[in-house]
Amino acid sequence: MKNIAILGSTGSIGTSTLDICRQYPDRYHVVSLAAGTNVDAALQQCIDWRPRVVSMADAQIADTLRSGLRGQGVTGIEVVHGAAGTIQVSTLPEVNFVVSAIVGVAGLEATYAAVAAGKDIGLANKEAMVAAGDLILSKAHETGAAILPIDSEHNAIHQCMRGGTAAEVKQIWLTASGGPFRNTPLSDFEYITPAQALRHPTWVMGRRITVDSATMLNKGLEIIEACRLFDLPSSRVRVTVHPQSTIHSLVEYVDGSILAQLSVTDMRLPILYAMAFPDRVPSDLGFDMTALARLDFEEPDLARFPCLRLSYQAAEAGGAHCIALNAADEVAVEAFLSGKLGFMDIPRTIEAVLSRTPSASPASIADVLQMDADARELAREVLSTSLSHIG
Repeated sequence: MKNIAILGSTGSIGTSTLDICRQYPDRYHVVSLAAGTNVDAALQQCIDWRPRVVSMADAQIADTLRSGLRGQGVTGIEVVHGAAGTIQVSTLPEVNFVVSAIVGVAGLEATYAAVAAGKDIGLANKEAMVAAGDLILSKAHETGAAILPIDSEHNAIHQCMRGGTAAEVKQIWLTASGGPFRNTPLSDFEYITPAQALRHPTWVMGRRITVDSATMLNKGLEIIEACRLFDLPSSRVRVTVHPQSTIHSLVEYVDGSILAQLSVTDMRLPILYAMAFPDRVPSDLGFDMTALARLDFEEPDLARFPCLRLSYQAAEAGGAHCIALNAADEVAVEAFLSGKLGFMDIPRTIEAVLSRTPSASPASIADVLQMDADARELAREVLSTSLSHIG
């Protein structure tokens, strides 16, 4: 039996994780949840799962949840809040597996604290590895905590790497769907709307990650995450556009062999793989072999997707530049979704921030958070001074 903590329990990864816990009650027991701001969903999860501890975003939201629990006659659940509350959720003594699925750097401290406490991690939060991967991996080596990727691409690489040693790997290939604008004329990119960017052709995801998929910044973050998880330079992490999204990633070995991982496009499968590792357990997540009737691959167009080029640059620079890449993108995407920024202004903002970011390597999580805050402030300055049409 694994005792599970879920950071981001009301999001898509969190609810899929709970689906798995429901399907395998003899394997997984939900102990604690970090639910953010969604009180209604958190209340229902408390009724359904009776966790020991639930963390909400702030004190007011936590009070609202407490009132809801009293109204439902639910007792015995400790409601906490903020960063300290999320850390408590991830480090309870009885927890031995933490699903890290809070979007952005908000869950970074709790993820690091869990690793420091020796908890195994199912990592769905790529931003944690992008911003603080070296620190997290160093601490995991020290405590013996395992980090199992849940992102479908990195999960696929993890599976393929079971077919050989690290020294036998020539390079890895991350597949990308190409998003909704793979065939859109480049001249139309300036006029792309948030509604268009939020229509992903394959996956159902949160708003920020869906826009990031449309710009391919999401794939750029995955490049950095892959470099750190699999100890490879960015020159050995390649991207191929694969519109069918049938093959989730590939590993090319030095003898010319290439191993690919194929499965249904359902996040429950990589979550289950991570939670069950090193075992594989039976599931109903079957694969329709007729999906292999057509498999297309193409080089990504860096003129169409400049965020991918910027991500490789940040990966090469490392440290503060990786942090700035993610932070600037979050600020720019928020402005785009609110209608204040054009689609192609997202990479322009990121590039401006990267060009003004000094080279530095964080020595602590506090350093990471400060660099993140500095990059966000710089991004806001860029938006207010360089983009005259905003507002």
